Amino acid sequence: MRSRLLPERVRSDIDVLSRAGLDLDEFLVEATDAVRRAVPAVAACVGTHDPATMMLTSARKYGSLMSNNEHDMLFGVIEYGTEDPTSFRSLALAEQNAVGLHALLGAEIERCERMARLMRPHYGFGDEARLVFRDGSGAWGCLALFRGGDDPMFGADEIEYLATLSGAFARGVRAGVLTRLADVADLGAETAGPAVVIVDANDEVVQVSLGAEERFAQLRSTVHSGDPRSLVISLVSAARRMLGTPGAPMPRARVRTPSGVWLVLHASPLAGPNGAVGDVVVTIEEARPPEIVTLVVAAFGLTPREHDVTRFVLQGVETKEIAAALHVSAYTVQDHLKSIFDKAGVRSRRELIARVYFDQYVPRMGAEVGPSGWFAR
Repeated sequence: MRSRLLPERVRSDIDVLSRAGLDLDEFLVEATDAVRRAVPAVAACVGTHDPATMMLTSARKYGSLMSNNEHDMLFGVIEYGTEDPTSFRSLALAEQNAVGLHALLGAEIERCERMARLMRPHYGFGDEARLVFRDGSGAWGCLALFRGGDDPMFGADEIEYLATLSGAFARGVRAGVLTRLADVADLGAETAGPAVVIVDANDEVVQVSLGAEERFAQLRSTVHSGDPRSLVISLVSAARRMLGTPGAPMPRARVRTPSGVWLVLHASPLAGPNGAVGDVVVTIEEARPPEIVTLVVAAFGLTPREHDVTRFVLQGVETKEIAAALHVSAYTVQDHLKSIFDKAGVRSRRELIARVYFDQYVPRMGAEVGPSGWFAR
């Protein structure tokens, strides 16, 4: 790293940015630019994840990767379809916040399929450093920094420094998820039929419905956006791997469009002759409130007990009943509520419910939203 003062200044800047309530795109642009001042890199790629499944929900690119989306689907195949201890999901499960490929593998860096098949041949990169955005509420995203073939490799001190930024990035992404208010007009807009994508056994997108094309168009937000079809390929690759684990649920991802509409993507393998899996169907649907509430509540950064209290509040349960159910005093419940209100930026139960349901998911008119059944148990 350059000087001792610069990294500390950058760390402070990112912490301030993460607490500023910025829109997700604005936060990631500013924070990624700040990181590259302290840890120089020719390019950067930032992904956001569904913290419940670690599936990719968006990708943004900076530096020499910006608008270079030709090989995004190959990334999805490698990242989610191969056994790789440096995949972002593997790092999150191992509670490892940062890693450098050359620092980890040395001369055997070609053992990393991602480097051998994608980063070196298509982009000319010589090394990659990875950072997982993780805090007590889950893993919310990731950052990959790249250096050219003639650049110095990422040093151990730089990897150690990146790891210290994990919590601040997670906080900024969580806040950014909550700043997008759903546009009522977009929420009520009809798409051109069902949104369906079919991917064949060679991981080629062979059929895309008009509704899916419209959803992809909605997900392309800025010049930094990656190819939204990489979200589909990531799900497909994960689904193929999960078939080898009996009883494993098929992957899904909760994705938010730039206009604030929540979508859910599901992957469903189709059995061919003799039970062989060939095509995989991915459906894209508008999410219903119960599918989104757990993610929104997680984005508040609550403790497990605060999460329990919030669940009861959203079901309309009174303080005494909450205390009895959790085997604590009513005063303890009130203390939890005060902390919950502070984290959610509200002052009452009514405002908390509005913050969860109406700020984050503007309901259609009618009986879809009611006090019972809102919270996904």
